[in-house]
Amino acid sequence: MAAIIEIPTKVLTNSSSQQKIPVIGMGSAPDFTCKKDTRDAIIEAIKQGYRHFDTAAAYGSEQALGEALKEALDLGLVSREELFVTSKLWVTENQPHLVVSALQKSLKTLQLEYLDLYLIHWPLTSQPGKFSFPIVVEDLLPFDVKGVWESMEECLKVGLTKAIGVSNFSVKKLQNLLSVANILPAVNQVEMNLAWQQKELRAFCNVNGIVLTAFSPLRKGASRGPNEVMENDMLKEIAEAHGKSIAQVSLRWLYEQGVTFVAKSYDKGRMNQNLQIFDWALTKEELEKIDQIKQNRLIPGPTKPQLNDLFE
Repeated sequence: MAAIIEIPTKVLTNSSSQQKIPVIGMGSAPDFTCKKDTRDAIIEAIKQGYRHFDTAAAYGSEQALGEALKEALDLGLVSREELFVTSKLWVTENQPHLVVSALQKSLKTLQLEYLDLYLIHWPLTSQPGKFSFPIVVEDLLPFDVKGVWESMEECLKVGLTKAIGVSNFSVKKLQNLLSVANILPAVNQVEMNLAWQQKELRAFCNVNGIVLTAFSPLRKGASRGPNEVMENDMLKEIAEAHGKSIAQVSLRWLYEQGVTFVAKSYDKGRMNQNLQIFDWALTKEELEKIDQIKQNRLIPGPTKPQLNDLFE
């Protein structure tokens, strides 16, 4: 068996216990439903060295992830303290009086006593009990950021989670939150990749001690046109110069920017390749070239029709 790769961590400075988050997480977004595939992939990931597993109430993957983690714990592959599990509060429960019970429900489904990180999935609230994706705009309600965040802080205080944060929050949405928060968000999980580098948001998060987690780090996850990262000739050249893949160059770049990221691959070989990014570096010239990549957002938002002011 190959040696387990030790994945570096980042300290969540805004968490009370200075939690450490592994820089690479294993995603489980909703494009799979087969439980056996999930279980096998999670067990394999743990064997390779993955410790951070990212899910959400809306993904429908909490149960399969929970079963796989329980099996790994029972087999003694890993201890609960070594794991870092993230889940997210869906928009239908993004209301002050529903947050705690939503987290309790996620924990029950995951068969865990606590989460390491709980995130507000989107800065949006919709009709309780009415799950639809995309979210129908007519179902949206005002988002009570102060009330919801107080409930998130409550989750932390009673030990249901070790850290709290947000997802898909723009600078403006973060500013609103910081103006009412007693405990600052530890993480903001957003789309970030070579073709959506999030410079302004990164700078704001750095100043406020918020760790950024990138989803869609390889710009996969939407089927619109060519992939500006994976099909980029300049990146192909950089990859060849290092004897690496474009995916590895992309993840190395994220790592060098000081962010964490959630990659999603159930393929054993690619899972391992995603970890082979710590013993080499991009050159100054390569970083300058990467800086020139044309920027546009891949994931426009979860509503139909799209909201113009979601990201400002």
